[in-house]
Amino acid sequence: MLLTVEGLCVNYGRIEALRDVSFEVPEGCVVSLVGANGAGKTTTLRTISGLRPVRAGRITFDGQDITALPAHKRVQLGICQAPEGRGIFPGMTVRENLDMGTYVRKDRRSASVGEDYKRVLELFPRLGERSGQSGGTLSGGEQQMLAIGRALMSRPRLLLLDEPSMGLAPKLIQQIFTIISQINEQGTTVLLVEQNAVQALKRCSFACILESGSIVRDGTGQELAQDDSVKAAYLGGDI
Repeated sequence: MLLTVEGLCVNYGRIEALRDVSFEVPEGCVVSLVGANGAGKTTTLRTISGLRPVRAGRITFDGQDITALPAHKRVQLGICQAPEGRGIFPGMTVRENLDMGTYVRKDRRSASVGEDYKRVLELFPRLGERSGQSGGTLSGGEQQMLAIGRALMSRPRLLLLDEPSMGLAPKLIQQIFTIISQINEQGTTVLLVEQNAVQALKRCSFACILESGSIVRDGTGQELAQDDSVKAAYLGGDI
């Protein structure tokens, strides 16, 4: 198992954000966390990334306990996140933003970085057209491509995606999810947080539904997509 989360509890002060959250992410799969705003999805990803302290529970990556490991060490192990809201550097060019994804790589001056840059541009040709343009001048969809591309430049084994479809037009949403599938097919394991449950359940092997900081349902994407209660709550009655 590539990632195992066991009994995870996380607080913001006295407020309990996550309560006894447990799930696994097999290597080579897409796993989705689905839920409404405030359910704890982003907190889960931030905690796996090392950006939130754990009150209780354990996180294991490829057999190694990383619960107390600093965030940059997790990136070096192969965990990288494209955050909610994209988080690009607006005053830096597209190329410079992508280069930031290699910051903690020990081989950042090797030829492999050029190979990864080529891969990103094959996935997102628009970024090649905008390579010298400031990140802050890109459209919302282009910024999302840049955020995912920057994360890929770290050569992750586990890619954490937080609301990649947020604020995008329907056509772009379809394009982003198609690319996520391509990234997975190329060998990168994906943990996807997404409010667009229709797309998330279509793309994933396994999914968990979060409500008020706890997992209330789990199963394959197909099983959850066909469940009447899930349809009513998250899929507008159908998928």
